[in-house]
Amino acid sequence: MEKLTLKKYRLLSDLTQEEAAKSIGVSKEALSNWERGVTFPKPPSIDKLCELYDTNYMLINFYPDIPLNGMSGRAS
Repeated sequence: MEKLTLKKYRLLSDLTQEEAAKSIGVSKEALSNWERGVTFPKPPSIDKLCELYDTNYMLINFYPDIPLNGMSGRAS
């Protein structure tokens, strides 16, 4: 099974960032940072996310896809 990002799980659950954040007891900013891969949730928050999104932590991709727009992967 493909791992989904936190944002994808939230969108599939038809929740806004504010609604999801309130449901798990964190700020919208904290959830936004997790979704963007800026910071990582602590284990208690991961448990709450899994419960909210009805999933297992092993099925969550905590690092969002980062587009490499035009990058060839070669050193300059």
